[in-house]
Amino acid sequence: MSQVQYLKMLEKEIQKINEKIDLKIFQGQEYKREAKDHKLLLRKIRYHTRQNFTQRMIHLFFHKNIYA
Repeated sequence: MSQVQYLKMLEKEIQKINEKIDLKIFQGQEYKREAKDHKLLLRKIRYHTRQNFTQRMIHLFFHKNIYA
């Protein structure tokens, strides 16, 4: 499985969990377990999409708004 496919799968899982959380909120139920799952999936996405310090500096340097 490629990284892109993996990230898409994680995003779909997050959407499913968000729907469950929304439903539970409307019904007045607790959603602690879903919140933990959601947090874990977000952590996985951030881990796979993080940039190192050099990449961030290059991004900031070359994408600076020159019209401001």
